Amino acid sequence: MLKIFGTIGPSCFEEETILKMFEMNMTGMRLNLSHVDLVDCKEWIHNFHEAAKKVGVIPELLIDMKGPELRLSRNLKCVQLEEGSIVNEDIFDFPKIIHSYLVENQEVWMDDGKIRLVCLNNNQLKVMNGGLLKPGKSIALPGCIVKAPTLTEDDYRNLVYAKEFGVTGIMQPFVRSTEDLCVVRNALNENGLEDCKIYAKIENKDGVEQLESFLPYCDEIIIARGDLANSVGIENIASCQHHIEQVLKKNKFPYMVVTEMLHSMCENKTPTRAEVSDIYYAVYNGASSIMLTAETAAGKYPIEAMHYFTSIAKVALKDRGQRTEF
Repeated sequence: MLKIFGTIGPSCFEEETILKMFEMNMTGMRLNLSHVDLVDCKEWIHNFHEAAKKVGVIPELLIDMKGPELRLSRNLKCVQLEEGSIVNEDIFDFPKIIHSYLVENQEVWMDDGKIRLVCLNNNQLKVMNGGLLKPGKSIALPGCIVKAPTLTEDDYRNLVYAKEFGVTGIMQPFVRSTEDLCVVRNALNENGLEDCKIYAKIENKDGVEQLESFLPYCDEIIIARGDLANSVGIENIASCQHHIEQVLKKNKFPYMVVTEMLHSMCENKTPTRAEVSDIYYAVYNGASSIMLTAETAAGKYPIEAMHYFTSIAKVALKDRGQRTEF
């Protein structure tokens, strides 16, 4: 059965909205803990479970951990960066763990690579690709392997409450080795979450190269195309996705496809033809799960986005020769 996930957020936390999304055959939702803590979302999660009860769905609730992912502070003020300008490093309040990597000529990519800078000397950076930089956005240092812990203090604290809130799955970002997955499993067991599934996010070259070694230690692989594209080069992301799909199909292992599947619908009421094709082929080629992120969490049209998401998936399942019931 194909699983279809939305992401809960400011645009879709009300019970009525979530109810409509379930009625469109959504099977579960993700909560991104890069920006909030689990206990801060008590109302959202209550609405999620109440909506599921009303439509008779046993829902899946996935929490996306912080893990070794690098992000800007939530307290950062919005910064408008002009292409070609020179800015001081301190305006970004970068995580301390990356300071030693900010040497001359090192590139710094933020917000899934939309904003790009290069380090100069004297703690200054030149803006190569500008734009409005918002708090909490991702950071990538191309060519660098930053030694960050598998789980953060926030992650461990959130896991204490995961069972109480009905969490069914953990999305672990930037899986680098089987050791990362063992750390996650041990943390789940320590919190009475033995039945909680582990979703391993493939987001860099190391993850791609070691993919098959992860399979005994997780329940599903996530092809997380945002940071993965930063790592392999955006022109190679489709090829990389295809490679991962082939490896997983050979091993008969379930996988999820995510990132920008209906990105234009953050602002527009209908998808692009390219987005329709992207969703169709993800499902047709064998994905066991697909997920919307910003489209439902923060977009203008979360209900419409879920409508198109499930409708396109249904067509792909039909052509794949499977039942179209979710």
